[in-house]
Amino acid sequence: MEHRKPLDLSHHFSHVTKNRGSSAVKEFYKYFRIPNIGNLAGGLPNNNHFPFDTLEGAAALSNRFKPTPTEPLDLTAESLSLSPASDGLTTSQVVVPKTSGNTDLLRKIDLKSALQYGTAQGYAPLYSYLRQFTRENMHPNVPYADGPEIILTSGNTDGFSKSIEALSNVWVAGKDPVGSRQGMLVEEFCYKNAIQTAEPRGLNIVPVKIDGEGMRASAEGGLADVLENWDESKGKRPHLMYTVTVGQNPTSGILSIERRKEIYALCSKYDIIIIEDDPYWYLQYPSATTAARNAPGPSTPGASTPSPHNFNTPNSSGYAFLDSLVPSYLSVDTDGRVVRLDTFSKTVAPGCRLGWITAQPALCERLLRITECSTQQPSGFVQSMVAELIIGPHNPNGRGGGKDDLGWKTDGWVRWLEGLRGNYERRMQIMCKIFDEGKQLVKTGRRQSMSQEWSVVDAVPMFDFVWPLGGMFIWVKLNLQTHPLWKKISHAKLSRALWIHLTTPKYLVLVAPGSLFAATEQIRREKSFSYFRICFAAVDEVDVPRMSHQFVEGCRSFWAKKKLDDLDEDMADDFEQRLSAIHMC
Repeated sequence: MEHRKPLDLSHHFSHVTKNRGSSAVKEFYKYFRIPNIGNLAGGLPNNNHFPFDTLEGAAALSNRFKPTPTEPLDLTAESLSLSPASDGLTTSQVVVPKTSGNTDLLRKIDLKSALQYGTAQGYAPLYSYLRQFTRENMHPNVPYADGPEIILTSGNTDGFSKSIEALSNVWVAGKDPVGSRQGMLVEEFCYKNAIQTAEPRGLNIVPVKIDGEGMRASAEGGLADVLENWDESKGKRPHLMYTVTVGQNPTSGILSIERRKEIYALCSKYDIIIIEDDPYWYLQYPSATTAARNAPGPSTPGASTPSPHNFNTPNSSGYAFLDSLVPSYLSVDTDGRVVRLDTFSKTVAPGCRLGWITAQPALCERLLRITECSTQQPSGFVQSMVAELIIGPHNPNGRGGGKDDLGWKTDGWVRWLEGLRGNYERRMQIMCKIFDEGKQLVKTGRRQSMSQEWSVVDAVPMFDFVWPLGGMFIWVKLNLQTHPLWKKISHAKLSRALWIHLTTPKYLVLVAPGSLFAATEQIRREKSFSYFRICFAAVDEVDVPRMSHQFVEGCRSFWAKKKLDDLDEDMADDFEQRLSAIHMC
């Protein structure tokens, strides 16, 4: 089937973005590439005066961690062994040399080029590799002609900030007319940094109801309801959507392809650009579906159960692991209205501050112009090290991340992603199993009738949760209505008291309160107190069982309280102080 060109979405560009021209300085760089040119024009420092002769580091081999199956088999935490892959040598020495004799800029990895001023697209070897990996392996079925383009970023926060700058105008209350105010659709519980980036620009934050998958397309409060019944007294109907579709932060749902198609159709109908933030795409957990069904106690309503499937049709990624992952909105993006954010923060390290945007070429070109006049490109140290790790050297002085001093290559990179998924899936299984076994407070007692006495066992549900299908979090719903003080103390205060109780020396467990993820003040006030987000990724694997048990024991002791005198004093101030500390983290 012949694909059409992506739509012209330039009417969504901000006033500033429309007025941006190409950087005269960056345009001049093309002349620097003329072989043997005597460059007396550029303001480039001499590379011989860079104080670094090499950049080196011991790195893992790509098969260090053991993968988990790609199908939803009946697995347990015990069967998903925590033992690493044992192939003997588990580390390599990555070396980026000072200079490389390679004249091909797409193969030349050295400090001479990486630490010099460069183009805003990103370091040429890494840009070239990621562009090919994105188009051929991650998203081989993008349904518009000529496929997407990419541009490297300093992580997804940087990518989102530039996307918002490109696609929205600043609106000032009391100065600009309400009718000109633009808006952004978000899940009712979402990643708060995105809101804190958009709100200062005056964007109207518009929450959409969620379920176990993520954003709802229909029903009351779903996307269709919000758009069809938009009140123009609040401003323009939103033209942007920010969404995390895999391992939704904080609820950990995965949006099915069917739901994506429904939502995309609405976005096409109402001319909405989708900003898809997808840092957890590789962390999809097939074992969660069978584990949730086999969990003890009453079932918890949650996400739909995906079946094992090759999602990349008609074109395969070339890797069974990637084919098994629920694909991006890009896979249904017939209009070219998806801006996807990817990052190395969860696959290499957050401190890399390295990622990339994937979008139709015309959108990437505008983002390129913003980058030329702002960050210019990510750190050369980081780009060269990641390039040498994965791509490998084309110079005898360089050493890559694979065996025999070669790079991981795509085979190794995908194997590394499989291993990461395996490690996080095992942690998820351990914590969820402990939570399932401990989510009810069991009380025993004796009751007497006129003729006999018998033992009674009551199971009080303290909390519920859905086994996460992806991501790094468990979204716990507190059953505060079962607490003895439910009718005596405000629900928000009871939730705060539990949060502080868990941080006391006996338990020392810090969880994220739902208020950190409420899209609006109304949601924070009315329902956020019923939720905690718990991360199973951050602590060392040996500590996961202990901390999981401490959370359960902390809840049990709190549900036994008949008064809160020991937690009441200065509780509000303490809560806000500790909450501020989490924000800083």
